[in-house]
Amino acid sequence: MAKAQDRPSISGKSKKKKKRKLPGPPLKVPNLEKRSREYLTVAEVNKLIKAAKSLGRHAERDSLMILVAYRHALRVTELVELRWDQLDLNRARMHVNRLKNGDPSVHYLEGDEIRAFRKLRRDYPVSDFVFMSERQGLTCPRFGRH
Repeated sequence: MAKAQDRPSISGKSKKKKKRKLPGPPLKVPNLEKRSREYLTVAEVNKLIKAAKSLGRHAERDSLMILVAYRHALRVTELVELRWDQLDLNRARMHVNRLKNGDPSVHYLEGDEIRAFRKLRRDYPVSDFVFMSERQGLTCPRFGRH
């Protein structure tokens, strides 16, 4: 049985529906079409760290944030909410409280991370959180998304 659209109309004009463009944001392009991979290489991370070390008043803090987030696969909130009592610099360990149903775990720290954490501790001596803002508050979670 033919559909009403397939049959000729009485007036002889074909009735085609005009597709209206829907208002709103454009459709999301699949990630595979935009880029071939979903991760940063070590060289790219090193470039980011080098750039962070050369910019701003908190260059050491910012570069350490990038390094720790990359090496330990931390989400932004996990990184920003990292407390000094979660770090054991003498034993080179860091306790990570995972979000989104992740299991808490202990991560081992490398020598360069330990040195950077100790320097950061000297620069920000009166704080519970590792990564503090200029006003001695938590660094905003949006920090890592820009």
